[in-house]
Amino acid sequence: MVQLALLITNRHRLLSVAAILDVFESVNSFYKSHNEVPFFDIKLFGPVTEPSENLAFGQYKLNPIAIAEKQDLILIPAFASDETREAVGENLELIPWLQWQYQQGAEIASFCTGAFLLAATGLLNGKSATTHVNATTNFAASFPAVRLYGDAIVTAEEGIYTSGGATSSFHLMLHLIKLYCGREVTIHIAKLFAIDMDREQQAYFGTFQPPHNHGDVIVTMAQRRIEDAYQDVSTIEEMIQDIPASRRNVVRRFKLATGVTPIEYLQKTRIEAAKKLLEQTDQSILEVMLNSGYNDLKAFRQLFKKSAGMTPKSYREKFNVGRMESLGFAGK
Repeated sequence: MVQLALLITNRHRLLSVAAILDVFESVNSFYKSHNEVPFFDIKLFGPVTEPSENLAFGQYKLNPIAIAEKQDLILIPAFASDETREAVGENLELIPWLQWQYQQGAEIASFCTGAFLLAATGLLNGKSATTHVNATTNFAASFPAVRLYGDAIVTAEEGIYTSGGATSSFHLMLHLIKLYCGREVTIHIAKLFAIDMDREQQAYFGTFQPPHNHGDVIVTMAQRRIEDAYQDVSTIEEMIQDIPASRRNVVRRFKLATGVTPIEYLQKTRIEAAKKLLEQTDQSILEVMLNSGYNDLKAFRQLFKKSAGMTPKSYREKFNVGRMESLGFAGK
């Protein structure tokens, strides 16, 4: 059997743990239904000092990593907290264990914001990765040595795997199941959990949520200037007007604090404004373009598609509140 370790981290998201257990238990059930030995030997490990029974995990007990032998596959669930720096800090003892396991040949997969813990090991340095689309800015600022593909659903490189947020986790699980068990079992699980196997990116689920708690007053001033005047400003000089620092200094500090340049920040702010107009109003695409700070329709469509993964028209058809109400999603 394949030795599968599910890490029960401090601040883990219970739904993420439950989904992982449900899927891989279903794989084992498939093998049992065909009178075969379960494929995965599932064990739970965490930063605890002794084994403990925990009713939240069904028949499983939580084992300390100190007693874990070499594993074949290690799964890191999402964090429940948005404070990823603090969440990683509460799981520091897992880092050398993960490094050792990888050196012994284990493969490691992280789900959603679990990528922050995986990246903290250094094992993602120089490799591709993804995470929850709303956490990409924070991730990029925290781990510049990682090749981040924020739109990606799944990444895989040298036995290291990551997934995007929420339901993207299921696509990583399908990927792993296909690698370990083959296509027949993968299709069975996809049908069982009603997972569309052809999703290619997660960009259109994203919301630009830049960090504001970095503590750099100069950067905060520049952020507020952009957010308040995104329809009018277009150059860095306009963005840093009245800010008591040089252009070079602001740009350097801005990228360090937010993970993006001021120009990228402006574009993301404008695209986010356009998304909200498409979601909440019946303004024409031309009106949306103008009200979000653009004046070239072709350029706007190209920038929007690059950022959101679809055209403004397609985005409206997918997320417009009026359309959702017509389909029966109206609130009460």
